[in-house]
Amino acid sequence: MASTDQQLRRELGVEREKLADAVGTLRTEIEVATDIKGRLRANLPAATATALGIGFVLSGGIGATVRRLAGR
Repeated sequence: MASTDQQLRRELGVEREKLADAVGTLRTEIEVATDIKGRLRANLPAATATALGIGFVLSGGIGATVRRLAGR
């Protein structure tokens, strides 16, 4: 029975180490997936253009431009 206890403790220790490694990997992957600042830095020109376009549309820019071009 003593050898069974020792074997069980060894197996639990191995499983604990595997779990700790899995948690560490998961934390790293979550940090990478939620790194919004890094993604914005990598795509700054596209993000800026998108923000300007959305701002233009939301402020009524399309309608104002069409009215101005139509001469109203």
